Amino acid sequence: MAITKNKYVKYGLILLLSIGLILFTQEIKLIKNPDSTPVTNMTYLGLAILWMFSMIGIAVSDLSKKIPVKVIRDFPVLGWVSITSLILCLMSDVFIEAIRAVDFLSITTPILTYAGISVADRLMDLRKTSWKIAIVAVFVFTGTFLGSAVISQLGLMLSGR
Repeated sequence: MAITKNKYVKYGLILLLSIGLILFTQEIKLIKNPDSTPVTNMTYLGLAILWMFSMIGIAVSDLSKKIPVKVIRDFPVLGWVSITSLILCLMSDVFIEAIRAVDFLSITTPILTYAGISVADRLMDLRKTSWKIAIVAVFVFTGTFLGSAVISQLGLMLSGR
């Protein structure tokens, strides 16, 4: 029981650090672009709600590990957080209004940072893969970039810009 409790405290503190980084990023963005989403009391409420959704999703993920159905047992934490968020946002518009006060790009910065750290942590595993994966990665990145550019250009042309 104490190990589980300590695990939740650890996750809660990590998520709190993430919330702090999101708030910091939104403040820096305001310095660079004063017309962007301002930090208000609703922003703090939205960040607290995002923290709560994440903690509930983590708890549901731990509970699902005890279910004998393999699909549910192996369902990722991110999926449980998303389902929790979806259900709770469908239940009340207050959640949606509060989360709307949090700037989306401020959320993506810490997420991409964590993704980069997790990839950098596994560089030794990447060395063991074939050199051919680099060629595949170049084509995937190029295709994604070109596809995004074409879709953006079509959107601009359709909107008359």
